[in-house]
Amino acid sequence: MSSIPQIPLASWIDSFVDWLVQFTGFFNAITNFIGGINNAFQWVFDLIPIWLFIVLVLALTFYVNRRDQRWGLLIFEFLGLLLIWNLDFWRDMTQTLTLVLTSSLIALVIGIPLGILMAKSHVAEVILKPILDFMQTMPAFVYLIPAVALFGIGMVPGIVASVIFAMPPTVRMTNMGIREVPDELIEAADSFGSTEWQKLFKVELPIAKTSLMAGVNQSMMLSLSMVVIASMIGAMGLGTKVYFAVGRNDAGGGFAAGLAIVILAIILDRLTQSLTRDHRG
Repeated sequence: MSSIPQIPLASWIDSFVDWLVQFTGFFNAITNFIGGINNAFQWVFDLIPIWLFIVLVLALTFYVNRRDQRWGLLIFEFLGLLLIWNLDFWRDMTQTLTLVLTSSLIALVIGIPLGILMAKSHVAEVILKPILDFMQTMPAFVYLIPAVALFGIGMVPGIVASVIFAMPPTVRMTNMGIREVPDELIEAADSFGSTEWQKLFKVELPIAKTSLMAGVNQSMMLSLSMVVIASMIGAMGLGTKVYFAVGRNDAGGGFAAGLAIVILAIILDRLTQSLTRDHRG
């Protein structure tokens, strides 16, 4: 009984990646662009004294929660950042924060227009939905392989992998937020002779801010979840400390670095949630 011939899927993908590698100039330009954004964030964080950075985070938290002040969060941020400083993880924390902010920024710049396109076009929604499902369900480790082949080793391939993994929530939440705008408001805007662009920027996006900010929150958390995985291809930060601790079977060092990641995650999560509440107000 003859067996069914195996589809050479892996060979096809390898051939496609090899074909992409030929465009080194294009990918070098992307590497330089993303690296420039990443280095700009890192330069700012290195420039700010640690004590001033802590004060700025506390001031931002106080401002965004001014209508419903949460002193417990302020105390947690103060003690958590002091702990990171005391454990000598500050530079690693800022490198991790740089990766998260850069990947989140790129995910927003790409994701929000795609979400708007999905909300305005049924054809675009039909095409993009399975692509977003693929991006979210594919194991994150798989993204590292083509990222290294196309962008080399370092922060940039880690950022690219994080963008792919973290962008779908922004696209989905933007699409959902715009689609949930009440028809009465759209009809009112039409009756006043609003153009499509005026309706988008003055009616739909302002009303969809809550959903949009929820997408921002989810994208940032997914980017942060990639830091340990990205450390496997040279992305510096707290993920590298955890990765090295695993290799050395250093439970204490791994837990300390993991705790620093948890503190950073909680601060980012609460800040973006507070911005959502601020928009509602």
